[in-house]
Amino acid sequence: MTTESRLREQICVLAKSMFDRGLTGGSTGNISARTQDGGLLVSPTGTSFGRLDPATLSRFDAKGVLIGGDQPTKEMPLHSAFYDTRSSAGAVVHLHSCHSVALSMLPDVDPDNFIPPVTPYAIMKLGKVKLLPFFLPGDPAMGQAVRGLAGKRSAVMLANHGPVVAGKDIEAACNAIEELEESAKLAFMLRSMKTNILTDQQVKNVVQKFDVEWDA
Repeated sequence: MTTESRLREQICVLAKSMFDRGLTGGSTGNISARTQDGGLLVSPTGTSFGRLDPATLSRFDAKGVLIGGDQPTKEMPLHSAFYDTRSSAGAVVHLHSCHSVALSMLPDVDPDNFIPPVTPYAIMKLGKVKLLPFFLPGDPAMGQAVRGLAGKRSAVMLANHGPVVAGKDIEAACNAIEELEESAKLAFMLRSMKTNILTDQQVKNVVQKFDVEWDA
């Protein structure tokens, strides 16, 4: 099996795992990954994470030209924005995950640091998550908003829509976006309670120990 064949299989296996666990439903969400030649493999438009076909993934060359597979997700501007502004990005995942979307609708969340520091793991895997405003699905302005961050964030939350995360590879991106959803779930569950979230000093210690992008 070639390296690209393995990547195609990995994309579909990880997408199905997230679908089977209810992290995104129906035909929602999209996923992409860099190929060895600098191109991209992308989930096609209108497809379900539970039923992606390795053979029909949209294939782009290194110049961004579609050269194979089905038509790509309408959220390509969002994916391209991460790849163009973060040289470390090897994969991008976008979900419509329930708890993070619910948290994005609350009026008192911090738009510059969307996920409160309930555990160290979201800090380690995501850094600060930027809450972006609502955009119509497929609006190129989403990509423009990500470009406006100048590569300083690996994760954003689209208000009333869902999270988007870039990682060094497909596994890292999927692990990170799952951590985002679990952290949002914790934050949502604890909203009406007096909680002991991490202190500023504890956050600083995590950032320093694990060399996290944080001050951006």
